[in-house]
Amino acid sequence: MIFLQAQGAQGQTSLLPTLIVWALLLVMFYVLLIRPQQQQQKRRREMLSKLRKGDRVVTVGGLHATITDVQDDVLTLELAPNVRVRADRTAVASVRSRRPEAEGKEREAKARSG
Repeated sequence: MIFLQAQGAQGQTSLLPTLIVWALLLVMFYVLLIRPQQQQQKRRREMLSKLRKGDRVVTVGGLHATITDVQDDVLTLELAPNVRVRADRTAVASVRSRRPEAEGKEREAKARSG
């Protein structure tokens, strides 16, 4: 009987450290996994929204192309002279280079706002 009472008292005091460990694990999970993923998604959305005619891009399939037309979510990509394909905006994996005029306009817009 004395043994059972000692165990019960010990079980009550071990609840706080357990909760602290779980809270720390949740914070680490957020900081190491969730937050970086959110930031990466935000950067991708911004990159896709800034696609303009003349940008050199790489698709998720690895094709290197130049954007020749932008209509809502559909891009016309030129893979080679006179070889054009239509692709969804989300098919772009990265922007290799921006058209010089587009870069100048972006710099001017940043200078005005900043």
